[in-house]
Amino acid sequence: MPDIVNTEQAQAWNGSEGSHWARTQDRWNAVNEGFNEPLLDAAGITGDHRTLDLGCGSGQTTRLAALRAPRGHALGLDLSGPMLAAARARAEREGIANASFAQGDAQVHPFGAGAFDAAISRYGVMFFADPVAAFGNVGRALRPGGRLAFVCPADAVLNDWVAAMASLRDFLPVGDFGRTGSPGMFSLASPDRIRDVLAAAGFTGITINEAQAYGTWGRGAEDAAEFLLGTGPGRHLMAQADTTARARARRTLTDHLRDHETADGTVRLRSTSWLVTADRPADSSDRP
Repeated sequence: MPDIVNTEQAQAWNGSEGSHWARTQDRWNAVNEGFNEPLLDAAGITGDHRTLDLGCGSGQTTRLAALRAPRGHALGLDLSGPMLAAARARAEREGIANASFAQGDAQVHPFGAGAFDAAISRYGVMFFADPVAAFGNVGRALRPGGRLAFVCPADAVLNDWVAAMASLRDFLPVGDFGRTGSPGMFSLASPDRIRDVLAAAGFTGITINEAQAYGTWGRGAEDAAEFLLGTGPGRHLMAQADTTARARARRTLTDHLRDHETADGTVRLRSTSWLVTADRPADSSDRP
């Protein structure tokens, strides 16, 4: 895989974590799909638009962008080979011919200058090793006046799944799980950080609005607990505990999630995110 500088993330997403997400793509989509329409609306994708989907994973948002622009094209970019294989298979199965996928690092990928009308991302921009360089590269890939729109997690305490994991502090080494850091899930949790990064990358017209959605995390508390403990953070925490502590953690998490069961038995958790838009200046030329 050429042109990769974010080697730590590339290793993770081409290993067990990427394989896990590829296998469970429908479940992750059920967790996050409440942000799809707001994201695509914010990007203004329509007609013949050419769209770049950053950190596309298994490609749901890429496919949706392609469907919104039947005379255009959507390119999904991701570090993860396993997830991209799943994305290509799903697009072919659904007959979406104007979506394609590439493996690469947004920080250095050789996009064509001005090749896209819009760039989008649903939870795919928090892991850049150098976010200013990555967004700068994306900006050059947008035509002058092109639009960037992405969703990233807001403060950890506003996300129910983080509270669920924090309930395990007595049994697992949760520590400062959910902390703001870079790169990481909450690296862009601060609006000031987002503005600084995007401005340094050359974007203007930056808007940041809170967006909330309830996602389906399981078909009951037990199922949701197993799913959460099977994620990368969950596996990492469980691996550091003995058999007794793991069993107690599983019971505690299940009990916590029962409070989030709906009338039909599914577990619904609130996610709070920032819906961010920014523009490449209409009078800009290729920046160095």
